[in-house]
Amino acid sequence: MKTNTENTNAFLIHICGFAGYLYPFGSIITPLIAWQTLKNKSEFLDEQGKEAVNFNISFALYKLILSSFYVPFALGTFFKNINNNSSFEWFEFNFDLDSNSLFGFLGFGSVMGIIMIIRAVLIIMAALKAKEGENYKYPLTIKFIK
Repeated sequence: MKTNTENTNAFLIHICGFAGYLYPFGSIITPLIAWQTLKNKSEFLDEQGKEAVNFNISFALYKLILSSFYVPFALGTFFKNINNNSSFEWFEFNFDLDSNSLFGFLGFGSVMGIIMIIRAVLIIMAALKAKEGENYKYPLTIKFIK
């Protein structure tokens, strides 16, 4: 039977995923440190720590992949708006966002916003389940740490 302290510690390991909003890579480093310090206390904390760290690494990888698809579109919009003649004397950058460019920026922002909301909901759900003493498995998580 799990003790209240184990449930609270598992809750905190999952909530540490929000540290990414405070400093870079905080969503990976903070749960990793919390898991490493608590994993020897119980099997439940070890399982939940691995799950939290794997989810945050997977999420960072998914964001990196999604961002890499966006970079060519952003660069294309940037270079499409540069007007220059044969010489570099008349270099002019025109930042007029037409409907195609504006849709690209807003579309990417919307997708990333939806993904961030889903991430926050999943972290809260996992933390609440861990607080109740239940094992929670994040969806679409790559098992980096087994």
